[in-house]
Amino acid sequence: MLRRSGISRRRFLSKSAAVGTAALGFPAILSARAVNEKLNLAFIGVGGRGGANLRTMTSQGLVGVNVVALCDVNQQNLEHAAGLHPQARKYTDFRALYDDDTKDIDAVVVSTTEHTHAYATLPALKAGKHVYCEKPLTRDVQEARIVAETAAELDVATQMGTQIHGMPNYRRVVELIHSGAIGPVTECHVWVSRAWGLQSEAEAKANNDIVFVSDRPAEGMTPPDFLDWDLWLGPAPYRPYHDVYFPGPKWYRWWDFGNGTMSDLGSHWNDLPWWALKLDAPLTIEAIGDEPHPEIAPASMTAIYEYGPREDMPACTVTWHQGTHKPQLWKDGVIPQWGNGVLFVGEKGMLLSDYGNHVLLPEAEFADFERPEPFIEDSPGQHQEWLIACRDGTPTGSPFATYSGPLTEANHLGNVAFRAGKKLEWDAVKMRATNCPEADRFLSREPREGWSLG
Repeated sequence: MLRRSGISRRRFLSKSAAVGTAALGFPAILSARAVNEKLNLAFIGVGGRGGANLRTMTSQGLVGVNVVALCDVNQQNLEHAAGLHPQARKYTDFRALYDDDTKDIDAVVVSTTEHTHAYATLPALKAGKHVYCEKPLTRDVQEARIVAETAAELDVATQMGTQIHGMPNYRRVVELIHSGAIGPVTECHVWVSRAWGLQSEAEAKANNDIVFVSDRPAEGMTPPDFLDWDLWLGPAPYRPYHDVYFPGPKWYRWWDFGNGTMSDLGSHWNDLPWWALKLDAPLTIEAIGDEPHPEIAPASMTAIYEYGPREDMPACTVTWHQGTHKPQLWKDGVIPQWGNGVLFVGEKGMLLSDYGNHVLLPEAEFADFERPEPFIEDSPGQHQEWLIACRDGTPTGSPFATYSGPLTEANHLGNVAFRAGKKLEWDAVKMRATNCPEADRFLSREPREGWSLG
């Protein structure tokens, strides 16, 4: 088992979960609902992914849902959702939603921009509400740690929105790795072609993307009438509105609001090795790329994670490649050159996967391979899985405390290493790079006045 400062990250969270909620002053947790009783949900963020979550959770499913509150800083999104659910209370500021009487709310769905995820999630957890939060769970490492530790203290159903986690392909890959199909895995590569970040005009054209080659605009613009720009900024430092930030996904590229490609897609693609290799907190993290920009995340970079032994798994490295960066095996044509993929390298072969497909390599050597009978139960889908958990108390696939919180933290550490410009030796319990105090400033930030995680 991985050990660091005497205790692993997962064991640390499991231990903290044993602390009674009464000692923290949290209210009694909602009891499981009767099978035929509907859940009362509040939706914070109802456009884009939020609108999709609203439609999915209120469509015919395994658990009935009442929409009791809607919130969005975008009046167009809010009014559209309210037209579909006229009985729901309307808010533009989720702080006002939590200031009101929330006794009729069983659970909260958070689909805001990622720099406000933690601020919309924590009040719900502390009020004893079940929470579904879109990926990535938070904007930075400290927020991920706070959300995970808070969730560990409470008997509520939590789920990070990584829909691929609930699909069959990932389950079959995990089964193959756990059954030893390719032997012990000591090396894994993850690559994505998306290049949301700072890039030249030629790179942007090749990636069919927007060019971001300078600092923030010198002058602001007038926000659209339907957008409350101050609330959109939330805890981020104030800056005048400009259409280089809005609408999404432009804002993903800016450190103040998102963390580029890693923060966005790391939740999906690093999810597979995290699950299959039983990963915990990394021991070291090193990043390779161009000179860090103070405002904008990189379009292309590589992040190398070193992990110690875990349960029945040997020590391994996991390497993240984004944009134009690719694994050497991919460049050399040793493996199929998929645009995005996860490659497990084991003692007896390799396994290549994307969202919906996987293949054992070399294919000729596995032509007569007999796959194990499926032993990981299929999911009804991430949304329904969470709703059932809210009602019945059953587990979810991406709970904040023991899975999606630590996964989000590890993803953010790739960007921290990139910005710090140094290989980090990570102490998970103390939440610091022991050899690089200059990395501390990238682990968290002070929120703008009027905003607090307290």
